[in-house]
Amino acid sequence: MQRRPDTPHPLNRRALIAGGLAGWALSSSAARAERPVVVASKVDGEGALLGHLIVMVLRRLGVPVTARLQLGPTRIVRTALTAGEIDLYPEYTGNAAFFSGTAADPVWRRAETAYAAAKAFDARNGVAWLTPAPANNTWQIAVQGGLARAERLATMADFAGAVRRDLIELCASAEFVESPAALPSFEQAYDFVMPRERIVMLPGGATAVTLRAAAQGISGVNAGMVYGTDGAIAALDVVVMSDPAGAQIVYEPAPVIRHAVLDRHPAIAPALDRLFAGLDLPTLRRLNAEVAVEGDTPEAVAHRYLGSLTP
Repeated sequence: MQRRPDTPHPLNRRALIAGGLAGWALSSSAARAERPVVVASKVDGEGALLGHLIVMVLRRLGVPVTARLQLGPTRIVRTALTAGEIDLYPEYTGNAAFFSGTAADPVWRRAETAYAAAKAFDARNGVAWLTPAPANNTWQIAVQGGLARAERLATMADFAGAVRRDLIELCASAEFVESPAALPSFEQAYDFVMPRERIVMLPGGATAVTLRAAAQGISGVNAGMVYGTDGAIAALDVVVMSDPAGAQIVYEPAPVIRHAVLDRHPAIAPALDRLFAGLDLPTLRRLNAEVAVEGDTPEAVAHRYLGSLTP
C-alpha cells in the first residue's frame, strides 16, 4: 500500500509555506543571476564586429552570454530590445533622433548633446546608453586624393567652393541625393547646389562602390558618398570632407543595454566603457578595413583586437 503523506500541524504548515516561499525566492534570484545576457547586433559588418567585441568582453567578465549577432536591420533589433527579447546591442546615437521623433532638433548634430539626448530619451524606456565610441559613422563626402590636395579641399565649405567652380562629379545613392537629411542638408548648410547632371546616381547604397569610383575616377567621378567609419577609406586615396557646420546628425556607436540587466551585472558598464572609448575613428576604420577590404571575419578581427589590448 502506498504510504500516505503526513499532514502537518496548522502552525507547522505556515512555517513550511513560508520556508518554501523563501527557498523559491532564493532559487529564482539565483536563476535570474545566471540567466544569459542576450547580445545582438545589426546585420552589417560593423555591427557584427562591435557585437563580437561585446560578447568577448562579457565572457571575459564571466557573464553568461547568448549571442544573436547580425539579427537584422535597426527596426528589428530595436524592437527586440524594447520587448525584452534581447538585452544588449550596439546602436548609433543619431538613431535615437528617429526613435524619439526629434530628428530636426539641432542637439543631434553635436556628439555630446546627441549622446545626452539619447540617454535622456531611453531612460524612460528602461534602456541605458553606455559610453559611445568617438567615431562618427554619419553620411560624408570623400574626394579623390589628388584633386583634394591640388585644390586644398578639407571641409564641406571647401567642397561647396569646388562645386561652384564645376570641379566635382559626385557618385551617390538615390537616397543620399533625395533624402532631406543627406545631400540637401549639406547644400543648405554650405550654400551650394550640386547640379544633378553632375551626379552619377546609384539605386543602392553601397559605399564601397561610391568610394572606389571617387578614388579611381570611374566614369569621370571624383567624389563619392561615404559613411564616416567605412573601412575602405583607409585603403583608398581619398580625403573625407569634414562637416564643421554640423549639417549631419552624429552617429557614434554605443552599447545600449536594458537597465534590469545592468543591475544584475554592474561590471558590464565600466568594461564596455573602456572598450568603446578606445574605438576612435582611425581605429574603427582600420578594423572595418580588415573585414571589408582584407576579407577577414568580424569575429577574427574582434579577437585579434582584444588580444592587442591585453598587457
